[in-house]
Amino acid sequence: MRGGAWDATGTPALVIAASFLGFGSMAKAADLSMGMALFSTATGWALPGQVVMLELYAIGASLLVISLAVALTNMRLLPMTLSLMPYLRTPGTPRWRYYAIAHLIAVTSWFHAMRKCPDLPPDERLPYLAGHGILLWTVTMAATGIGYALAGAVPPAVSLGLVAVNPIYFALLLANEYANPLRRNAVLIGAVLGPIFFLLDPDWSLLLTGVVGGSIAFLVGRARSGR
Repeated sequence: MRGGAWDATGTPALVIAASFLGFGSMAKAADLSMGMALFSTATGWALPGQVVMLELYAIGASLLVISLAVALTNMRLLPMTLSLMPYLRTPGTPRWRYYAIAHLIAVTSWFHAMRKCPDLPPDERLPYLAGHGILLWTVTMAATGIGYALAGAVPPAVSLGLVAVNPIYFALLLANEYANPLRRNAVLIGAVLGPIFFLLDPDWSLLLTGVVGGSIAFLVGRARSGR
């Protein structure tokens, strides 16, 4: 658990902190209370979904519309969790621990756990993810509060730029895995399909790119492994 927390320090924590500083500032601009902003981070801490929530809240969308939009945006966390769970399961572990640890799976913690857990003894994998995720979750809470308190101290463009740091960091992490043909194909196919789907339908382009591009990469990878 200490090793997971240690691996979360440095660049992962700094990137997460920068992103949620921006979110805290955006939450203040959208007239959310600090309690609502912190509650959003505590229960969701998935930045794309939280940004969608802010945008829809600002234009007066209904609770149902906001809930559906956030659920669709955060749907990516389901396959991430499913792909990681086989590495975490150990005999005799109470089921509730898996449900609790699933809350700590975000893009950054998932990526580091997928790289680290296969090389760890089975009984150390769940604690590793817990240490990594708890530290990052704590950082997001602190950064949200600080960003909210400092809202107005920086131009809105800077707050928006801080929010964009996280996806850029994740793209660089994926580039580090470029030697893996399945991941390389998924990134390249997504890079081609993303602009095309955006021109066809900006509102659904990201979801379509992920579903169609990811499915094509999966099928190509399975066909090659079968040969």
